[in-house]
Amino acid sequence: MGISAQELDDFRVEVSAWFSENKPADPGFLLPQSFMEVGTDEQFDFLRAWQRKVYEAGYLGMAWPAEYGGGGKDQAFQDIATAEMVRQNVPFMTNTIGLSWAGPLILNMGTEAQKEAYIKRILSAEDIWCQGFSEPDNGSDLGNAQLRAIRDGDEFVLNGSKIWTSLGAYADFIILLARTDTQTNTKYEGLSYFLAPMKVEGVDPSPIKKLTGEHGFTQTFFNDARISETCLIGEEGGGWQVAMKTLTFERAVSGGQAGGVHSMQVSAREVVDLARHAMRDGRPAIEDPLVRDQLVAFLMEERGMDLNNKRAKIPGLISERPASISMARKLTNSEWRRRLNQFAVTLQGANASRYVGDEAVVDRGRWQRGYFNAFSGTIGGGTSQIQKNIVGERVLGLPKQD
Repeated sequence: MGISAQELDDFRVEVSAWFSENKPADPGFLLPQSFMEVGTDEQFDFLRAWQRKVYEAGYLGMAWPAEYGGGGKDQAFQDIATAEMVRQNVPFMTNTIGLSWAGPLILNMGTEAQKEAYIKRILSAEDIWCQGFSEPDNGSDLGNAQLRAIRDGDEFVLNGSKIWTSLGAYADFIILLARTDTQTNTKYEGLSYFLAPMKVEGVDPSPIKKLTGEHGFTQTFFNDARISETCLIGEEGGGWQVAMKTLTFERAVSGGQAGGVHSMQVSAREVVDLARHAMRDGRPAIEDPLVRDQLVAFLMEERGMDLNNKRAKIPGLISERPASISMARKLTNSEWRRRLNQFAVTLQGANASRYVGDEAVVDRGRWQRGYFNAFSGTIGGGTSQIQKNIVGERVLGLPKQD
């Protein structure tokens, strides 16, 4: 028997009430805007405790199997809970890589032992996960990964480094792509994929200070670090296929994520409010017809993305190109967010030059910091240029250029 509309309505009322009652108060310090900006212990501890509270209330991982710590419910319940988190703009889930990439991958391809060991602790934020794909000399060229993993009996010895490791300073585990064989016909062969521990001898995450002044990333060095062969997911040498599966979760092409908010929400309506208070030539900026035109354009784009997300779930509306919306989502959302933050900064006139920590800065400097941080969204998970190629070649069927 299917779920009734009344059941979903009752649940919507329940979850709305819970988040209204339990949404944490302002902690007294500026929260990061996404898991990529968590750079202080107080930020991390606050967000980790919040994720655990949401999970223990039953509103995270609701569609994951109950035998591994999930809720065992229909996905519709998690969709409602996540939508309510967005609506009430609660803090995000700091264990994003675990909830949205590593967890779904383990449930899809992991062994029974891996599912039992990792899934519940991902949901509860007991284990924090990071990603080891990019390397200093091979940014977006994932197939050219050079970090070595040499087998030594029932262990692998890791040497090399990964870069732009979000949450690397706090993570317990890393989803890691490494080269286990150099004698192959193509660069895509000889790669293996590991669910590797971070807190072992020979693993050294070194924080990277960003343009924003935050330390959300690390360069992670591996110096004769030893991990068990049980860390392998998929076949030895079959890591490229596992990595491609991971990217379908990262880019939301495949479903199965645990749910929850993964970044602080920003909306065009907030910029409309900013325009009502920002002054230009002694008058509110919103009175400028050019400003109003731009605001309307942002509102239309935002509404279009929201409707597209709903449309993507209706097979009859996407029958010609079923994956088109999901493949384009990362590109459209990240570029829209970057442009919106930039516009919000320009509205501030001379105040645009102020930054976080300045007593006179507008909105604690969230728009300036948001603009700088927005570039990470246009790079991580595949740059906008690569995303355009994916849409052009795989959705529109355009030919590759030599």
